Amino acid sequence: MKKKIGTMFGTLLLASFLLAACGETEKVKNAAAPAQGTVTPGGELVWALAGTITNDSLDAHKAGFAPTTRVMRSLYDSLIVELPDHTFQPWLATSWELSPDKKSYTFHLRKDVKFHDGTPFNAEAVKFNFDRIVDPATKASSSLNEMGPYQSTDVIDEFTVKVNFKTPFAPFLSNAAKVDLGFVSPAAVKKYGDAFPQNPVGTGPFKLVKITPSSQVELEKNPDYNWGPANAKHQGPAYLDKLTVKYVDEEATRVSVLQSKQVQVADIIPPQNLVALKADKNFNVQETELLQANFTLYLNIQKAPWNDLAIRQAFRSALDIDGAVKTIYLGTSKQGWSPLSPQQFAYTPSKENAYKQDVAKANQTLDAAGWVKGADGYRAKDGKRLTVEVIDTQGNREKRLDLIAVFTQQLKQVGIELKVISLPSGTYTDRRNKGDYDLIAGSQFSGDPDVLRQLYSTKGPSKQNNIAKTNDPKLDDLLEQGYLETDPEKRKEIYKQAQEYIIDNVYGIPTYVFNYSVASTKDVHGITFDSPAWPVFYDAWIQK
Repeated sequence: MKKKIGTMFGTLLLASFLLAACGETEKVKNAAAPAQGTVTPGGELVWALAGTITNDSLDAHKAGFAPTTRVMRSLYDSLIVELPDHTFQPWLATSWELSPDKKSYTFHLRKDVKFHDGTPFNAEAVKFNFDRIVDPATKASSSLNEMGPYQSTDVIDEFTVKVNFKTPFAPFLSNAAKVDLGFVSPAAVKKYGDAFPQNPVGTGPFKLVKITPSSQVELEKNPDYNWGPANAKHQGPAYLDKLTVKYVDEEATRVSVLQSKQVQVADIIPPQNLVALKADKNFNVQETELLQANFTLYLNIQKAPWNDLAIRQAFRSALDIDGAVKTIYLGTSKQGWSPLSPQQFAYTPSKENAYKQDVAKANQTLDAAGWVKGADGYRAKDGKRLTVEVIDTQGNREKRLDLIAVFTQQLKQVGIELKVISLPSGTYTDRRNKGDYDLIAGSQFSGDPDVLRQLYSTKGPSKQNNIAKTNDPKLDDLLEQGYLETDPEKRKEIYKQAQEYIIDNVYGIPTYVFNYSVASTKDVHGITFDSPAWPVFYDAWIQK
């Protein structure tokens, strides 16, 4: 029986898919005060983005880096919208049903939606997009994991579509609300081919004007837009005439251009500036925990000596993660103990404080393994220094390289040399895929713990190429069970076991919990966040 969103169906899905739990809601702190006066449409908002859009790619299905995804939210819409309490409301779909075997979703689509190029959004477009994601030729990124055990899409009629999976896939609704499964224009993909990432066409409230490589993206409002998500504060076109996104990697520059009002918005405010901006009456600061797999250190367990659990434990024992996080983030972030962020569904606190820095134990383990300290303080064995090369392509985003610099000094105490190798994106990806590294560090935004399958499973989309380089049948099985299970408590227990197993085997070393921050001048109102936590400018306006 058909159930309208916001009534019985929202309740059913909440119970069925466990995407909400008591107390596990995304929190927004220090949000801007309620806007005063009447909305004044128009104008240009300039946003200093913490990062550079890699290869200037704005293809919803190919982009995997967070800065790119934050920009794409203004270009692409989703089937549904996920609220902070993990319930769902309509967007491009007005309602949907789940089949009795829990393998198929039937979506009823809006009939008035058009892509920026004027072509219609309909059931055929949904089928094109989902089939495109799983086509190996697309080389999809995060979106591939979010399609899980996808089988096919059936066009029932022009505005009704049935999405089929080989097995139940509990995370799908949460995934369908994210921009990674946003909709690209089939006509534009066919027109531009390989150049589509530089010529994105979606259905969103803003459309592309111009990309200046390595510099900025200029967007303008879509004048035909009248299909905002159910939680939007208004319907019709966006209030802003133009949204310009400037790439400002360097954090001091980002804060400087905001304070001098060369831009009206900046994100990922460095810790040393957060307190000052919060106290400054000329600015608003919003913070929200990003739902994700925490920024984690992944030792390559396919390479000696990191294929030895005792050596991985020694590496972790050398680290004072809490001290490093406090030093770099000045109390604005806390240590992460699990692969998942605390507000993520199924997060378990069971491994909090389960390990700590123990330099003596680390030294003892390395001594016993035959790694001998030399006069320079570094260890060597059979003429080879104990060096860990960590490859990187994103620079000091979120002060990550500063954090790794502290870890470098801590590891030196036990004779391990840590070296950062900064690489262009293409070279980085090639070396990562080949497993040509000792350590890699990264995070992965996601609204569901199924993200662990992408990072740790040989049965996920990365297969043997998962970032953690794990090949563990027990872990593979746990993560498969996680997306199949629809019972709330059972699903929690599965992911509890998976998180504990990852920590016990040092398949990853979580570092910090990231709070995404957006600061704006006082005249900017209406910025909100989607799931997992990217800024939404549809309701944004500038007070005149």
